[in-house]
Amino acid sequence: MLEDNAADAELIAHTLREGGIPSSNRRVETKPDYVRELEAGPPDMILSDYELPAFDGYKALAIAQKKCPEVPFIFVTGTLGEEVAIETLKHGATDYVIKTRLSRLVPSVQRALREAQERAERKRAEEGLRKSHEQLRALSVYLQYVREEEQTRIAREVHDELGQALTGLKLDLSRLSGQLPKHLKPQIERMDLMSTRIDTTIQTVRRIASELRPGMLDDLGLVAALEWQANEFQTRTGIACEVTTMLEELLLDQDLNTAFFRIFQETLTNVIRHAAATRVEVLLRKEAGALVMEIRDNGRGISEAQISNTKSTGLRGMRERAAALGGEVDIHGWPGKGTTVTVGIPLRPARKSAKRIHEDSHRRRPRDGA
Repeated sequence: MLEDNAADAELIAHTLREGGIPSSNRRVETKPDYVRELEAGPPDMILSDYELPAFDGYKALAIAQKKCPEVPFIFVTGTLGEEVAIETLKHGATDYVIKTRLSRLVPSVQRALREAQERAERKRAEEGLRKSHEQLRALSVYLQYVREEEQTRIAREVHDELGQALTGLKLDLSRLSGQLPKHLKPQIERMDLMSTRIDTTIQTVRRIASELRPGMLDDLGLVAALEWQANEFQTRTGIACEVTTMLEELLLDQDLNTAFFRIFQETLTNVIRHAAATRVEVLLRKEAGALVMEIRDNGRGISEAQISNTKSTGLRGMRERAAALGGEVDIHGWPGKGTTVTVGIPLRPARKSAKRIHEDSHRRRPRDGA
């Protein structure tokens, strides 16, 4: 209670008690005492006179908004013109009560306390939602990490185990074919056909391994992997796909390479399914400390409804991949003129690995009984 008149302070306290509001208060008059009380711990409410001998009500309100902005602030003063009263509310005061009409004090205090409680509950709910969103994002990042690790492992096993087994089988078949007498022509032709099928199977195994995790992404880098994927896409669909880069040599960490490559793959998948395009152009460049990939097609153009569709797991996955590295994905479509997907991710983001993000998030969760 910021009040220089002890009798008025007692009358205000009596009014609160009579109105059924049990309270304890500390009366202060000077700015140092007022600031010290606020710093000792925020009160449930501040009741302040407007005119004080050595202090100003507006300054008291400004200090309260800085020290404890969630605490209701009510002016309880002797005289207050209508214009001044309106100004106090504009400056952030919760309410004002004239001392000659203290009957308004109890309803005003009750309303202010109720609104403060609602704000606190809403803030707690928002904080809980924010933490839940962070945990979900960390889980999504970790799942992507696990998926990439698993695909890399499977690709390696498919390439090494199946590839070697098929190659050995072809060599044995070739050796056996060379040992057959010349007059067993049908059997030799049959073995040649089997050898051709083994070659086809070996190519299939290599293709599957590359689709799971292209080795060149780790060995030769992002640009080579994008060019390889563009050629594969063009060969498979007949849609022209050109990759242009304004970078000479680009050394990126594995997570950044993976994010750009997977977003590129998902974009090409959407082109096949929805765009009805005949051409795709890809531009990779540096821009303001970030790596930017722009993918444009000349198809029918994605609509705003499709962009904001919450059921579009592909688009959501693209955004999550970029957001996990501090970047973002912008998608724009023009009816009949195509779609542009722009991905921007900082080149040196101050971040932890996907696995570490998930582990730290898990460690921060409170244990039962804590």
